[in-house]
Amino acid sequence: MKFFINKPDNVVNESIEGLLTDPKLTKLDTFPEVRVVTRKEIDKSKVAIISGGGSGHEPMHAGFVAKGMLTAAVCGDIFASPSVDAVLAAILAVSGEKGCLLVIKNYTGDRLNFGLAAEQARALGHKVETVIVGDDIALGEDTQQRGLAGTLLVHKVAGQLAEEGKSLEEVTKAAKKVAKSAISIGLSLSEGQKFNNPEESRLDKSEAELGLGIHGEPGVDVIKMDEADALVKKAVDKLEEYLPDEKKDYVLLFNNLGSVTPLEMNLLVHSFDKTDISGKVKYMVGPTAMTTSLNMNGFSITLLKLDEEIEKALLEKTDTPEWRIRAYAKPSSTKSPELPKTMQFEPSENKKHQKIVESIADYLIEMEKEMNDLDEKVGDGDAGSTFAAAGKKFKKISSELPYASLHKLFTTIGRVLARETGGSSGVLLSMLFTKAGSSLEDDENIGKALLSGLEKMKSYGGAEQGDRTMIDAMQPAFEALSDGKSVKEAAEAARKGADETANITNTSAGRSSYLSESSLEGIPDPGAEMVARVFEKLVDIV
Repeated sequence: MKFFINKPDNVVNESIEGLLTDPKLTKLDTFPEVRVVTRKEIDKSKVAIISGGGSGHEPMHAGFVAKGMLTAAVCGDIFASPSVDAVLAAILAVSGEKGCLLVIKNYTGDRLNFGLAAEQARALGHKVETVIVGDDIALGEDTQQRGLAGTLLVHKVAGQLAEEGKSLEEVTKAAKKVAKSAISIGLSLSEGQKFNNPEESRLDKSEAELGLGIHGEPGVDVIKMDEADALVKKAVDKLEEYLPDEKKDYVLLFNNLGSVTPLEMNLLVHSFDKTDISGKVKYMVGPTAMTTSLNMNGFSITLLKLDEEIEKALLEKTDTPEWRIRAYAKPSSTKSPELPKTMQFEPSENKKHQKIVESIADYLIEMEKEMNDLDEKVGDGDAGSTFAAAGKKFKKISSELPYASLHKLFTTIGRVLARETGGSSGVLLSMLFTKAGSSLEDDENIGKALLSGLEKMKSYGGAEQGDRTMIDAMQPAFEALSDGKSVKEAAEAARKGADETANITNTSAGRSSYLSESSLEGIPDPGAEMVARVFEKLVDIV
């Protein structure tokens, strides 16, 4: 696995330096031996909130150092607790007469090092309280529950109450209430990979893990890989075992454990929304990466029962952009404006035209895999699927097309392509056929009509003949038809143009202009190849 790093040993230090480009943050000058990130402006007349732990969970903890959240964060090595001296330095640096609260995730190293630092600070005359967060319910409540993303809810509530000037006793009481009530469960398809020791996943493609921590430890259960709905339901079912029966409002924290794409995160929220428990959710934090496990391909779900104090504290603004909370609502829709009808003409008969449309549609579907494979070499691998989708649509609506009029048929084809075919090629072909259709009202020369459509397509697309696009096959074929030549001659011209694209490696427009010459050499443009094959098929049909 490849990473964007310099040297593995410097990852944490350099990451913190990158974070400190935020002008509201600073670090203790004992860095990097002691990694403590603090707010640049600290009001020591208020309770300080300090948290931290091993790195690799970014943006937690240092990413939440902000007004209304943490006063300071103490950063250890990857998945390793910071030293006692580092925690003590943070306490001494940011605490005033009102004292400080240490928010500690329930891991042995964190409990020991933060706990001993607290004792040393007390011996020096500082007021220090601690709260242990163990929101993980994977192993039940009778075990030492691990601290997961629920820790952030403690940060936010404690930080806000401290900002309001509450006493250390009041802040600690509220923090412990949140820590006691928050429950979390994690589910992943892989473990996070360390920078200096990447490993093969312990899971194969058919497996996932439920109930895992954030340090690469195995999950409680290895479960069968399944669709998103089923996986989310397994996680939610586990959480529901620990929810009280009363109908209370909850805040949901939907956390990305590292490498789940934003697209998938929203999909996972949709899966959650299908569960019964979603009806109890009033607010959602996320969905985004907030407590990660390096690049773990997984998510965690946290639920916290709301009361007036917790709700108010969670909703107050904080300076960090990492905190995102919003109301949770069921998906809704509004009435769409009525678009012009795709099929604006009455169906009409012309057996020859119908045979051409249906045969080409079948051929586009037939070529899907082969064209995708070709496109994979020089593009995104979906050219065949794009044209096949158009073929399937035209087969479906074949009986509705106005075959008797080429003007109406071409215009309709243009409208269908605009509505039903994705990608730039669909839009460009829509322009071509729409313009060709209007041209056929005045002149029945199909070649000239297609050339006029091609000019319209080129004016929007920006490519010209020689730029290694489908134009290289279209233009010579359309010119042949415009000059009164046969379909066979047009097909030969298209084939010659398509074959020549394999020798074009330097272009100024079209998608090939983004690719290196070596990646293009010897490979024909998929769009041009598709056009040439369609013309060759036409020879057989007509």
